[in-house]
Amino acid sequence: MAFRASMGAMTRALIALTSHRQLGNTGRETGFYVGEAAEPWEVFRAAGWDVDLVSVAGGRPPQDGRDENDKTQNDFLATAGVENTPKAADVDPAGYDAIVFAGGHGAMWDFPDNPDLARIAASIYERGGVVSAVCHGPAALVDLKLTDGAKLVAGKRVAGFTNDEEDAVGLSAEVPFLLADKLTEAGATHVPAPNFTEHVVVDGRLVTGQNPQSARALAEAVVKTVQSA
Repeated sequence: MAFRASMGAMTRALIALTSHRQLGNTGRETGFYVGEAAEPWEVFRAAGWDVDLVSVAGGRPPQDGRDENDKTQNDFLATAGVENTPKAADVDPAGYDAIVFAGGHGAMWDFPDNPDLARIAASIYERGGVVSAVCHGPAALVDLKLTDGAKLVAGKRVAGFTNDEEDAVGLSAEVPFLLADKLTEAGATHVPAPNFTEHVVVDGRLVTGQNPQSARALAEAVVKTVQSA
């Protein structure tokens, strides 16, 4: 970011993870989708950024979708500090240039209406930083308001897990709401792409991605947006 670069400060990013474990009434567990945190973590570190993690409840958040043969995911889990994340209530947003809300179905339960996540994201955005979210991560944005009371996504184009994708994974009846519908209700224009294809939407300093396949491209778009802000 220009103002940080001019001060000689290291660019810093925060990746937010869900702490919710129970997948509705399925009897299955969920959590954050590992690749949706690991790929941005790798992209940001390759750009020379400092990267921190945060979760809603702190500690080791539950995880979902891990590929044990994926080097990026294994490196992330081994070295990024997943085993002891700070809780959102304890995080000072000052100094962060970007936040990524990683997805995973758990985010649908504990990201919306979370005052601490909202506080962090609003502060970053209002200081000229970038707010981003991928897959179910945009659940953090559906009720996120800025200090003037306006919803961050109102009037903006966004991506996020689509209704068709939720149907395809058989969880439309399990999640507390359909993400695309809730984003639309918040005043956003939800822009879908074909199921499970890479799709990222950039609207000013808001960057959103549709699904796990979009995580790396989302992070690359965040880097470009931060550098041009």
